Amino acid sequence: MEPLLTFTLLALATGVAAFIQGAVGIGFALVVAPVMGLLRPDLLPVALLILMLPLNAYVGLRERDAIDWRGVGWVSLGRLPGTLAGLGILAVVSTNGLNQLIGASTILAVLAGVFAPVFQPGRGACATVGVVTGVTETATGVGGPPLALLYQHKPGPELRATIALCFLVGEIISLILLALSGQFQLHQWFWALALLPALILGSVISRLAHHRLDARRMRISVLSFAFISGLVLLIPR
Repeated sequence: MEPLLTFTLLALATGVAAFIQGAVGIGFALVVAPVMGLLRPDLLPVALLILMLPLNAYVGLRERDAIDWRGVGWVSLGRLPGTLAGLGILAVVSTNGLNQLIGASTILAVLAGVFAPVFQPGRGACATVGVVTGVTETATGVGGPPLALLYQHKPGPELRATIALCFLVGEIISLILLALSGQFQLHQWFWALALLPALILGSVISRLAHHRLDARRMRISVLSFAFISGLVLLIPR
């Protein structure tokens, strides 16, 4: 595929994904990872994680008053061992095999979430989700479903801001460990910088929609996102 067409498709996916995540709180990796994996798999997961840094910093700052700091702390605590496990999995398991395992687990979690009563995320649940997210995001770039299910019953601002901060902390940890393990390449940084204008545009436009989502629509969006992501991850690549 021609480089210009590849860049155009990736920029379009990045802009749309930034709008979705800015409005709903999740979904960036779900949109960008499959497109990037198809067109430029050599950019994953590093370029995807780099792009998510400014996006999640923006979303977290925009609604910082609603952040669940206690939850962020426990998720981040679980993130470190999960990230180390994700690096180990990258070395021994194919991405396709990992994606299918994650996809099946996510769909089961969604079905459980549909029928589960309203609950308050406790320390154990937050730390466990941190471990799982560390594994999945470091290995594949996709870490949204576990966090989405954890905060599915929370108000929109709390869900968006808390998940954004959890992502931001986790992405920094993942990028540092990926760099230390020698999995950084210069061209991944260049591609991330080239796609930054599309990400900024999508993020700014999301301001028009994020406050219009009530709790019921937010929960439906979260469960739908997680279910679709599970199906996407089950597709062999």
